[in-house]
Amino acid sequence: MKKRAVILISIVCFTSCNYFFKQVDDRNPIARVNETYLYQEDIQHLLTEGITQEDSTIRVTNFINQWATEQLLVAGARVNLNEQKLNEFDKMAEDYKKDLYASAYLEALVTRSIDTVVSIQEAQTYYQENIGIFNLNEDLIKFRYIQLDENRFDTADIKKKLERYNVQDKRDLDSIAVQFKSYSLNDSIWIKVNQVIDKIPAITTENKNQLLKKSNFIQLKDSLGLYLMHINDVLERNNTAPLEYVKPTIDQIVINKRKLELIKELEKDITKDAIKNKKFEIYN
Repeated sequence: MKKRAVILISIVCFTSCNYFFKQVDDRNPIARVNETYLYQEDIQHLLTEGITQEDSTIRVTNFINQWATEQLLVAGARVNLNEQKLNEFDKMAEDYKKDLYASAYLEALVTRSIDTVVSIQEAQTYYQENIGIFNLNEDLIKFRYIQLDENRFDTADIKKKLERYNVQDKRDLDSIAVQFKSYSLNDSIWIKVNQVIDKIPAITTENKNQLLKKSNFIQLKDSLGLYLMHINDVLERNNTAPLEYVKPTIDQIVINKRKLELIKELEKDITKDAIKNKKFEIYN
């Protein structure tokens, strides 16, 4: 009898303590679907600065309605789908979560360890071994250009220097470049012709072929000013892209290959370490 009384008292104490220490959710609910609540803190990200009260209300209302629809659909699925299907979905969700964790962990390890510098020699080797994949699908040019006010007193001198472009000419044009409406004096890099056409409104479908003539000097004007251009070099589509143009792409390819190789090594090392430290065992 005494033993039963002790058990009864223990149960009562446990129940009372459990009730006493039960945490009260003091968050402010703003919507409910069945037993699931949406709280004020869940919509804080919607209340950004600079938004009007009307827009804020619309944004919050739309979010609440979307949340409610999602909760109702999930609840309906749990009631109407068979247990096998629900278990299948739960497993898919769990597998996806594991993949996210594993990928994030490996990405952190790789980021900390990987060498992201690709030497010109390494890029050159990859370029030569895979040169067949580097065909151009657009026209490229190397050129320099200046946009001026049409009525400048020194236009003839600027034109002469841009066309001749010796060492002193480069210095002179660089020194007054802030006076130009726009300019590009680095004629050692390849640029897409379409980018040039977008940049310079005076180039039209009628005169754009002038851009594809090597060593050609072009002078055009429109209501915005005078454009002086010198075409230094040309590479038309279907030619092999030059190494300096595709180097950024090659860098990314090489780094991605390194990343995949490093991930394989890390996975092996992690498994070996787990076996060594008795964290991973296979039972026969």
